[in-house]
Amino acid sequence: MLKLCTVRGLASIAGVIAVVLSFGAAKAADLNPKALSYKLPDQIKWVERESGSAQYIVTGDPAKPGLYVVLLKWHPHHMSRPHFHPNDRFITVLSGTWWVGTGTKYDPASTVAMPAGTVVTHYGKQVHYDGAKDEEATLEIVGMGPATSTPAEQK
Repeated sequence: MLKLCTVRGLASIAGVIAVVLSFGAAKAADLNPKALSYKLPDQIKWVERESGSAQYIVTGDPAKPGLYVVLLKWHPHHMSRPHFHPNDRFITVLSGTWWVGTGTKYDPASTVAMPAGTVVTHYGKQVHYDGAKDEEATLEIVGMGPATSTPAEQK
């Protein structure tokens, strides 16, 4: 009796796996564009910036009032100088290691590593600087615009 139950159990599990795998075979043509949209990594149009980073705007406009979501790639060996933003910003490190520091003195050696998966809040009007050291770091930044940046370095 135990063997029969085990065989039936395995058959049931195999059936469930087959159904799940068939869902994974869905093609883009099977997705309703009224329900969702997506971009695969090679379809994201990154815009290079002078700061040694590239940006992709997911939604909103960081230059205007309202919610925005951007992806930001810090290229290796690039960092911002001390600055602040008017509003809180919520950052998730998606890949690589992002390095952050606080205060008006620019000191990359004192920055702290934020590995992939880390969630950081940059509080509005508080001075910080950040970037990448030896590897690229990709971030998701969520905030309320306008996302201005005010220099705050003391030399």
